[in-house]
Parts: sequence; structure tokens; C-alpha cells
Amino acid sequence: MTRLTGENQDDSKPKPKAFAPPLSVPKIPEGEKVDFDDIHRKRQEKDLTELQSLIEAHFIQRKNDEAELVALVNRIEKRRAERAEQQRIRTEQEKERQARLAEEKERREQEDARKRQDEDAKKKKALTNRTQQYGGIQQRQDGKKGAKKQTEREKKKKILADRRKPLNIEHLSEDKVKEKANELWHWLMTLEAEKFDLSEKLKRQKYDINVLQTRINEQQKFAKGRGKAKGRVR
Repeated sequence: MTRLTGENQDDSKPKPKAFAPPLSVPKIPEGEKVDFDDIHRKRQEKDLTELQSLIEAHFIQRKNDEAELVALVNRIEKRRAERAEQQRIRTEQEKERQARLAEEKERREQEDARKRQDEDAKKKKALTNRTQQYGGIQQRQDGKKGAKKQTEREKKKKILADRRKPLNIEHLSEDKVKEKANELWHWLMTLEAEKFDLSEKLKRQKYDINVLQTRINEQQKFAKGRGKAKGRVR
């Protein structure tokens, strides 16, 4: 029962229609004889003509495409050659610019080196002149100081020779030697006291000299200031 119901339902559904082009029976003229070979020949001639047209169109299109491709290749090569030429020109210009910069740098370095050499030569010459002048002055001063030191040294030697007398204690007894040592000790203390007094006196004299020098400098500055003030008043 169920199977019958299913079959009925399948029959009730609309079935798709098969598509087929409408066929028309060729009309044959009445009273004339049909030449099927002629029809077939004409059809072949027509197909051949269409095929030849397609082939000619294909070759024409291919020729045009090849011409366009050749033109494109030529344009690319031309553009590549132009770019290569531009690159070559830019490279040469850059080389020339770098060469100019190197020459300018070398020229400046040579100029700076020459200036430094001239300045060094001037400094050396001035230093040599100053050294010679200072050497002459120093030599003269050293000569004066040498003579002065020689004189002072001789004076000191003479004073020491006078004060430094031989002891002659070989013949003295032990008590006399002790007495002589005590005498020398007191004499040494006396010299130390004199040395201290002289040192203090020298310090005082230096202080007085500095005070006097300061006063003189202040008076000179004051005198110069008064002279300038009088000049402005006039």
C-alpha cells in the first residue's frame, strides 16, 4: 500500500520537459530535381571561404601583435639606452664633482699646511730671538752674579778661616780638654744667638722694604690719577 502511494506521488509530480530545437522539414520545390551534391559542394565552399577568412584575420591580427611587440621592445630598448646614457652622464658628473672636491680639499690642506709652516717659522724665529736676548741678558747677569758670589764666597772663606783656628789639644790634659770643649760650646751658643738676631733683623728689614715699596706704588698711582684728572679738567 505504501509502495503504491509513493508511486502515485511520483506520477503526480511534473516531469521536466526535454529541450529539442524545432525541426522543420526542408521544402523541396515542386517540379524540380534536387541536387544534393551541389548543395554539399556549396556548403563546403562556404565553410572553406569562412575558414580562409578566419585564417587571414588570424594572421593579420598576429602580424599586428608582432608589430606592436616589436615596437614595444624597441621602446623598451630605447628607454633602457636613454637611462644608461643618463646614468653614465650622472656618473661622470659625480666623478668630476668628487674630483673637484678632492682638489679643493687638497688645495685647502696645502694652504693650511703652508700657513702653519709660516706661523711655526715665525714663532721659532721669535723664540730664537727671545732666547738669544734672554741668553745674553742671563749671561751678563750670571757674570755679575758669579763675580758677586765669588767675592762673597771669598769673604766667607776668610771669615771662617779667621774664626776656625786649630785646636791644638794634643798636649792638653783631660781636664784642659773638657774646659776647651765647654768653651767651644758657649762660643757655639753665642754664634747661634747672633744668627737668630741677624735672621730676625733681616726679616724686619724685608718687611720695612715691602711696606715702603707698597707706599711708593700707592703714591705713584695717586700721582698718575691726579695727572689724568687735571688733563680731563683742561
